[in-house]
Formats: sequence, structure tokens, C-alpha cells
Amino acid sequence: MTNLVQIDPFLYGYFLDENLEHGERVGLALLHAAKNIEIRFSRRLLPETAFETKYGSAGYTPSEGLRFCNENIMKLAEQFPEHKETLLGYIRELNVFSGKARVLCCESAEKLDRAGAGWGGGWGGHSNPDYGRIVNFGTDYIRTIISENRDKHPDEAWFYRSCSYALDAIDVFGERYREQALINAEKCENTADKAFFLRMAKAFETVPKKPAYDFMSAMCSFMLIFALDGSDSPGRFDQYMYPAYSKTENKEEILDLLDRLWDYFHDHRSWNFCISGSDENGNDETNELTYDILAMIRKKGYNTPNLTCRVHRNTPDKLWNAIVDTLATGTGLPALYNDDVVCAALEKIGIPPADSHDYCMNGCNQIDILGKSHMGLEDGEVAFAKCLEFALHNGTDAMSGAQISVETGDPRTFMTYERFERAFMDQLAFVTYNFCNSANTRQHLRGVFEPHPLRSCLIAGCLEKGRDYRNGGPLYNHGQILAEGIADTGDSLYAVKKLVYDEKKYTMSELLDALDADFEGYEQLHHDFKNCEKFGNDIEEVDKITARALNRFFTVLKRNNTYRGGVFTGGCSTFNRAADYGLQTAALPNGKRRGEPLLADSIAATPGRDTNGPTAQIKSVLKFNHTDACSGFVFQNKFEKKMFTGEKGKESFIALAKAYFAGGGQQYTVTVVSPEDLLAAKEHPENYRNLIVRVGGYSDYFVNLEEELQDNIIERTFIDV
Repeated sequence: MTNLVQIDPFLYGYFLDENLEHGERVGLALLHAAKNIEIRFSRRLLPETAFETKYGSAGYTPSEGLRFCNENIMKLAEQFPEHKETLLGYIRELNVFSGKARVLCCESAEKLDRAGAGWGGGWGGHSNPDYGRIVNFGTDYIRTIISENRDKHPDEAWFYRSCSYALDAIDVFGERYREQALINAEKCENTADKAFFLRMAKAFETVPKKPAYDFMSAMCSFMLIFALDGSDSPGRFDQYMYPAYSKTENKEEILDLLDRLWDYFHDHRSWNFCISGSDENGNDETNELTYDILAMIRKKGYNTPNLTCRVHRNTPDKLWNAIVDTLATGTGLPALYNDDVVCAALEKIGIPPADSHDYCMNGCNQIDILGKSHMGLEDGEVAFAKCLEFALHNGTDAMSGAQISVETGDPRTFMTYERFERAFMDQLAFVTYNFCNSANTRQHLRGVFEPHPLRSCLIAGCLEKGRDYRNGGPLYNHGQILAEGIADTGDSLYAVKKLVYDEKKYTMSELLDALDADFEGYEQLHHDFKNCEKFGNDIEEVDKITARALNRFFTVLKRNNTYRGGVFTGGCSTFNRAADYGLQTAALPNGKRRGEPLLADSIAATPGRDTNGPTAQIKSVLKFNHTDACSGFVFQNKFEKKMFTGEKGKESFIALAKAYFAGGGQQYTVTVVSPEDLLAAKEHPENYRNLIVRVGGYSDYFVNLEEELQDNIIERTFIDV
């Protein structure tokens, strides 16, 4: 008879003592799993911890923490009928979270979510634990932090026990990898692999309990904790790995380890990797490892992980040239972030310069402070264009006819443009508030029911406060709600102002009738509204209106506190959702038809609407105050491939990027590709399997994208010299 510990040791460990606090049960379950689950190595022989057994997995997710999957537990119950009643009992308790979420989550927010106005909360998010704590100090050092603080918080003794169990689990994995590496070395016929396993076994005699002593031991320590945490975002890898890198004379071994690591990242779709940057005094922090990483990106040509390169006023020319050479490969990597703006934005919400300059990205491009925050969560999104649709229809969803949002008045009765704009701003505020509220409700539930002792050991503040990573433990606990369809909204607002209120060419009733008819029978009206001036062309009034909408969004956000103990901030990271929001949005005054996927994919113009050149678009985008955005504020351009083949073109790009950043721009991403390749790839995908494009906050293979998103990318304006 197979016992439960063999079927799923984490599940078994969690239910050993149901009278303990959730966090302590998770810590014990981690330790039990460390002793019993199968360990393995990646295809390039790096440690690759995964919570799986030969019977599958109940669905515990390291990055999410306590998140079991009912479906998987049901499969185990069918596979092992002798344990069926026990396993079904587990499901009943584990459903506490989802049941409470349905009851407590704001009904209004759920309706807005279903209508395509955005979302709030609902997932655990990305994170940037300080893996350098393990690499450079070891688990024994973290135990000293626990010892120094647990007596200060006697009521949280269970929390410190949970963290101690998590550290013990890390050490158990290290010892098991040492033993398995020796076994594998003994069996190896390949001389190189045998030597690699022996070096690994030697490294695990020291790490993870003690600090790494060279790049090999640092890589073993990093891979152990990174895989154990869910292979999410490595953070400032070139900074915390550099001490061990600098102690290693064998450059060939370093490059071999990086090569193996990049295959692991790509195989597991790891998220965001951050390099370079400046300290609080403006000193550049680029090092030799920074350049090795850029060289690896060029060598591999992978679309993952996302690579963020931090630049600033003192970034050396050597790094700029390496950046351009890497972008020229067409991977869309790296994305560029401007320290001079990002750090100023973080300091506006109370993060001191010493910590603001330790920012990095996770996920697509959410901003966190390495090992000190829980704010790169991406708590939700607000679809600006849907808010405008609500304003045009007095809170009614024009796609379904249902009253979804708040009533802000019948636009037919509005005598001035200012009254119409106020209706939009009220809709925007209502939707934003609802999603902040929804995010807080859901994150509160996570803080109570889904503790994460492993990450609590790797985030400053948690052990000092005696509070879990999800429950206000980190030093910084701000939130991030993202904006979608900004330019479409600005274009629409301006068109209404000009054609209805200023020139009085059409009445509001005529416009609303045309929108309801999806412009059928209103061809001239559609032509006039579609061809009205658009954001992204350095037209002052259009840009001002668009900026006002965004400013209102940021203001509403900062008036809302997060459950975790910070304020909400905003940004614009489109992922692949721009097209989806377009599909859920009715006809708009910018000429967009009902359900069209074409929607602004970043803070820039709606694709194809910027007609006055790159300088004009940059001027428009700089009308926003980028220091109000504390999440990624994506600005992206598409460049002709030929621009990056000669020195003149590369110099032109560097000059353009520097001018944008000097003017106050926060972030810049580019796609380097030819228009012919994009059209051919859509027609004959089998011939373009390796064509990579920048989607929004990430890069992907063009042929893997849905048709609507492919069209969105094709429509983006090309920049040529």
C-alpha cells in the first residue's frame, strides 16, 4: 500500500498537525517535501528542484506558496482509493481561500471585470527575493537574524518556526544534491559531465549553509534557491553574483555556467533579469559580468528571460554599444530603464535613495526593490477605453447593454466638453477604486491563508517585524495598478471636444447614434472622427487631454492604501492584453469599431496613428510626468532592421534613446525587424519560427501570438534613418 508521504509529501506534511498556524504548517510541509520529493538536474546538469513525484503533484506552486489544485488532488484520490476520503477532506479545507474570496470580493468589481474594464487582485504576483542572501551569506546567517528578532515578537513564535523549517528545507536539498551529484559522477561515462558533477558535489559541501567561494559554488547556491522559489525573476544578478565572479579566474568555466543557466531560464520561462544601474550617488555599477550576460543574450538569441538594463546619465559608452549590438539581434532585449526617473518616482512615495537605487524588475516589467519589497505584484489593470465607453453610455456596457458602472449622466444633455470630460474622469475614478478595493480584499485573504515562509527569509523586514512576506512584512508594500488604452482614450476625448463642442460639426446625439450603429450608415462621421488629430504627433491639445486622463488615474491610485501597508501606484505594462481589451470594447470616437483588437499597446500612440515621426511621438509621450509611474511605464518603438547594421544607424538610436531619457522618459523597449518579415511570417509561419518581437513588457515568437496581437504589432509605426 502506497502511503501518503510517497504520493505527495508536501500535502502530507501540511496536514500532519491541523492545529498549527497556516505558516507553520507550510514550513513543516516544505521540510517534509525536501526530505522526500525526487530531486533532479536540468538538461544542462544544474540543480532543478520541482515539487513533483512519480505520481504527479497536488499542485503546490513554489512561487505562489500554498496553492493546491483541486483537480490534481482528485486525480490522486482516484488513483489511490485507499486514501480517497483523506484526500477529499484535504480539498474541503483547502477551499477555504477560494470560498472566502467569492464571498468577500466586491460584487461591483466582479461585474467590471467580466465587462472587460480591467481586474483587481486574484493572483500572487511576481517577486524579487534577495537570492544574494543565500549566495553570499548562507542559511546560517539568516538563522542569526531569526535569533536576534524572535524574542522581540513572542506572539509570532510560530512565524519564526515556519521560517526555520524553510531554511532547514534548503539545507536538506543542498545535502541531497551533494549526495546525488556524487552518485551521478560515479555513473558518468562522459569525462566532462563527471568532472562537472564532482565540482558540484564539492560546492554543496559549503553551500547553501555557508557563503559561496567561487562562481561554481555561487551558481549551485543560486540555482537551488531560485528553482525552489519557482524560477521567477532573478533580479540584480550581476550585482549579487559579482563577488563570487570576481574570485573566479577560470573565465571559460564562468561562460560555461552562464550558458547552462540561460538554457534553464529559457526552458522554464523565467521572467525578468536586471543588469547594471547606479548607486545613490550616481556612480555606475556596470561590471564584467554585465557584459558577459549581454554577450550570452547575443549568443543564445532566446526571447526569455526578459532582460532589463538600467541606464543613467553616467552609463559608459561601452555599455551603450553593447546594448545596441544586443538589440540588433532582434530579440527585443534588453528593455532600457532610466535610473534618473525611476528612482525619483520611487523616492516620491517614500523610498530612500539607498533603496530606490536597488530597484529591479519582475514579470514583464513591474518594479520591486531587490529583497526589500512586495510591490511588484501587479495588483490589477484599468482599461481606460472601457471607462470612456461607460461615460458615453451613462455607465452601461455597450457590448452587453447591462448597467455595469456608476451613472454619470446622459451625454446628450452635456452642454460643455468639460462636463463630458468630468463624466469620463468619474468613471475612471470609480473603476480604479473598485479594482483597488478588490485587490486589497484578495491580497488580505492571501496574507491570512497563503503565507510564504521561504520568501519571508529572503525579504528584508519580515524577520525583523515577525510578519510574513504577504502580510506586511517587507520594508515596502506599495501596489501597482496598470493602465491600458491610454492613447485611444485621449484621441477619443479630443475628437469629441473638437468635432462636437468646438466646431459643432456633429451633435452628441449623432455621435452616440453612430457609435451604437458601429458607424454603419455614418461613413462621413466615421471618417472625420477617425482622421481627427491623434496622440503621438506632438499636438499640444491632444497631448494635454491624454495627460490629464493619466494624471487623474495616478491621483486616484495614490489616495488608496494597500492592504499590505503602502499606497497604490500606476504604470503601463501591456503584456498581451491590449488586443483583448479592444475585443471587449464597443465603438469609440477615435474611429475604433466594435470589438476591433487594435488598441494602444503602451504609453505611446495607438498603433499606426503616429504619423509625424519618432521625435514628435517622443515629445507627446514626454507630456506625461514619468515620475508618477512606479510600475513599468512602457514606451516602445519598432525599428527597421537595416538601421542597426551600420554605425550611423546605431549612433542614431543611442542619440534618440539618450534624448528621450534626458527629457524625462522612464522606459524604452524596441523591436528590430523588417516589415516584410512580419507580413511574411503571418502568411507563412512555418518559415519564421524564430522571428522574435517585443509584445509589451516581454518578447515572444511572432508566430506564437494570436492573430489579433500579430495585427496590433504589424500596425505599429516603423522608424527608419
